[in-house]
Amino acid sequence: MERVCFQLQVVPDRIVEYVERHAAVWPEMLQAIADSGRSNYSLFLRDDGLLVGYYETEDDAASQAALEADPRTAAWEAEMAGFFVALGGRPDQSSLRLTEIFNLENQRTAP
Repeated sequence: MERVCFQLQVVPDRIVEYVERHAAVWPEMLQAIADSGRSNYSLFLRDDGLLVGYYETEDDAASQAALEADPRTAAWEAEMAGFFVALGGRPDQSSLRLTEIFNLENQRTAP
């Protein structure tokens, strides 16, 4: 299982609206995420708009490709694109990936 963490920056004057939109994500988008193989997906937002996301998947490249090809995803990302600072493409495809440097379970179970 791959653990993926990413970072985006929400436009400061759109933070409240961004939070409201995520209180009720479209059911078809929730299904698209699940269909892509992602689970345990969470978003964390700091008061200044720093957004950190996390999910788990068996194959991140395949998950990305599935979401990129899914029209349900394109519609949601088109709605969300204006919430982010300095993106060069679709939010899910353009986020900064963070490198995992520590995992409790990995170290606890290491030989």
